[in-house]
Amino acid sequence: MTKVRCDWCNNSEIYVKYHDEEWGVPEYDDHKLFEMLVLESFQAGLNWLTILKKREHFRSAFDGFDYKLISKYSDYKVLELLQNEGIIRHRGKIEATIQNAKAFLNLQSEFASFSNYIWAYVNHQPKLNSFNSLDQVPAQTELSQRISEDLKKRGFKFLGPTTVYAFMQATGLVNDHVISCFKHKKSA
Repeated sequence: MTKVRCDWCNNSEIYVKYHDEEWGVPEYDDHKLFEMLVLESFQAGLNWLTILKKREHFRSAFDGFDYKLISKYSDYKVLELLQNEGIIRHRGKIEATIQNAKAFLNLQSEFASFSNYIWAYVNHQPKLNSFNSLDQVPAQTELSQRISEDLKKRGFKFLGPTTVYAFMQATGLVNDHVISCFKHKKSA
């Protein structure tokens, strides 16, 4: 029997793998959460499939998403990244990644982990939505607006409410798998 999935992922093997194994799965590991913050910020204005295809290049270019290393990147490293054809070569997003690594470290020291900080917004429980179709899924919510505003106050860049909502979906803070999808859970 064929698995029923969210419509957005059925046109690509990469999308199907991402949908089935990652999207909407609760993630608590700070390293993985930072990776998704980076990827989602680079995705802004682009197709997510573009980012998934370049994911390994991003991982290599950004030292395995090691935020401690990234927080110390120099201007020379920025220039090096701007020459890397395997990633999205956008100076603002590269510089934002460095700034976000610094802000990420600050949040970790304040909350013991970024995970503690971000999951507190949903009372440490994934929010299960019940949408019948993709056109019902919002691009942003009041909560993603609040989180985005707080992240901005804390020095984060390129993380507007739409990007934050995509991050929330990707890391399982919200489960936006449509009801007919095998990944939608009837009870959280």
